[in-house]
Amino acid sequence: MKTVEIKITGRVQGIGMRNCIRHLAGKLNIRGEVMNLPDGAVRIVATLDPILLDKFISTIYGCPRALIKDIETAEIQTRSFREFSILKTDD
Repeated sequence: MKTVEIKITGRVQGIGMRNCIRHLAGKLNIRGEVMNLPDGAVRIVATLDPILLDKFISTIYGCPRALIKDIETAEIQTRSFREFSILKTDD
């Protein structure tokens, strides 16, 4: 298992993106959190099997009403989560 930080830019706020991501994470049994950022991006921190990373990212493109400009990923220190949660804006 590894933990990654994923930053999604484009038109990704105010369209149900966080709920869509939580739903997709649940289908893949991924633990972590998602939040809107003040700059208009969405940030995901997820702990998952490395094999699932590409699959998870590819499903994010299917979120309705989202116009994704870019998805950046970076491996970070491993974190443990009990579930996948939506957090309030990270100020």
